[in-house]
Amino acid sequence: MYVCYLSEIFITSSNSEQKLSKNNSNLSTKNSYSQALYELASENNSINDVENQVSSILKLINKSIDFKDLIKDPTNKIENQLKVINIISDQFKFNELLKKFLGFIISKRRFFYVEKILIDFLNICSNARGEIQAELSAAKNLNESEINNIKNELSTTFGSNIKLNHKYDPSLIGGLIIKVGSIMIDTSIKNKLQQIEKKMIEA
Repeated sequence: MYVCYLSEIFITSSNSEQKLSKNNSNLSTKNSYSQALYELASENNSINDVENQVSSILKLINKSIDFKDLIKDPTNKIENQLKVINIISDQFKFNELLKKFLGFIISKRRFFYVEKILIDFLNICSNARGEIQAELSAAKNLNESEINNIKNELSTTFGSNIKLNHKYDPSLIGGLIIKVGSIMIDTSIKNKLQQIEKKMIEA
């Protein structure tokens, strides 16, 4: 039902806006927004475009302090947030559906949760393809070949396609951490040092 309400916000008539506001309780959870975006993108045959652009937004959130402040600072006005999103959407030629969706969550004062909403959207896309989510943290910047090798090894080990999210974490000093569901592999020097420290304290 919430998909219908979201669809109506993309129609400029005042009646649809009033109806959406009246039934906004149907979109009370962040996951509902993510699911609604997925279903709307699916209906518009734009899953791939929206998924790629959502990934770009998440990368921007991680890289840009200013953009993260725009999202997290409660004193930022809705007009300013809409202006920035429209500029970014036009500059990077975002799918019109995604642009309007971002404007919608801003207007409903849910932009604070946009990172969680978009991550959930990517997870929904992966689950629909039967992929397993995996997290990779490495002490050095891995190139595409190294990442693909790790991804292929995990796919072979778990017998399923892997959706690998990776990040550079210099605090690990060396090695890497891989999380697949409840399974974690930690070969980082940081972890080894912590284990040594723990043994010394217990000795």
